[in-house]
Amino acid sequence: MFGASIGRNVQIFPSARITFPWLLAIEDDVVISWDVKVYNLGAIKIGAKTVVSQHAHLCGGTHDFNTPEFTLLRTGLTIGKNVWIAADAFIGPGVSIGDNVVVGARSVVLKDVEADMLVAGNPATVIRKINKPARKSK
Repeated sequence: MFGASIGRNVQIFPSARITFPWLLAIEDDVVISWDVKVYNLGAIKIGAKTVVSQHAHLCGGTHDFNTPEFTLLRTGLTIGKNVWIAADAFIGPGVSIGDNVVVGARSVVLKDVEADMLVAGNPATVIRKINKPARKSK
């Protein structure tokens, strides 16, 4: 596991790419699907019962383009419990996603998302509040 903190019943598909495993913390019953990019220049935390669908990109770093050195910023990001990050979605640096959130396919999330929300689009905006029941453990 190369230093990653991985809970029980976690499924990480073989083609998922994790940049720095020692900066990754995943709780129980999480799925990281095909071709997901976990670009964790900073710590990335994923809550229990979360699904990150195919081709999603979790981006935990950026650069400060206002500096001549183009300084690397290791921001990380946090995804709550019982979240669905749908296919091809991009979660940007430093973003915090609350519990019970659905991020629509191909969405670009650049700002924090409160709990119990459905967000979609580029940039992602709130579509509506949701009342999502928790997934059952296996």
